[in-house]
Amino acid sequence: MAPALELRDMHAAYGRIEVLHGVDLIVPEASVFALLGPNGAGKTTTLKTIDGRLRPTRGCVHVAGTHVNGAATDALTRAGVCSIPEGRGIFPNLTVAENLRMMTYAGTSESGVEEIAYGRFPILGERRKQLAGTLSGGQQQMLAMARALSADPSLLLVDELSMGLAPLIVAELYEVLSQLAADGVAILLVEQFARTALAIADYAAIMVQGRVQHVGQPADLADVVSEAYLGGAA
Repeated sequence: MAPALELRDMHAAYGRIEVLHGVDLIVPEASVFALLGPNGAGKTTTLKTIDGRLRPTRGCVHVAGTHVNGAATDALTRAGVCSIPEGRGIFPNLTVAENLRMMTYAGTSESGVEEIAYGRFPILGERRKQLAGTLSGGQQQMLAMARALSADPSLLLVDELSMGLAPLIVAELYEVLSQLAADGVAILLVEQFARTALAIADYAAIMVQGRVQHVGQPADLADVVSEAYLGGAA
């Protein structure tokens, strides 16, 4: 059976500046894969090349065995690929319910979208008429997650889930990721705080300067994490 995601010799650039220099990565089905590394390592660029925001200059992106280089973002969503971007990407001037309604383009009915969202995050049901921009940071992140989950993804790309959030909220959100993996969703998680991600990861990779330097299970990477984060900032 093909993995949920496979990157083969993937290169990517912004203009003439190459940022990814031959990334190879395999994310198995129903697993949490943590992509770690210091700022500027190329982690977010890797996600962008997977979800269609940036076309690779060389190499291949395969989702469930299908070559998807250059596919439009909406086509990737219908194929089961969804992103939770850094900064959440919600519409602050729309209500919670209106934000969720935006996901009906993926083919799920409005009632189905709300059932998924409010079932996973009951607090959003209580705030359904509230403007998203007035939610707490944790609730905004829940809304971003709920929108992605409403598309019933098979591959979820998560960028800096913990950014700006209190530890208790982070723990709650990471528990949701663990449950999703147990339900069969593959998760590629980019996280600045390595120990937070490694606590739930099945596999992990360390990226430095646009290259994957180490891949393994979390216990195998304990000795190299601090080196990658410039002497212990993990």
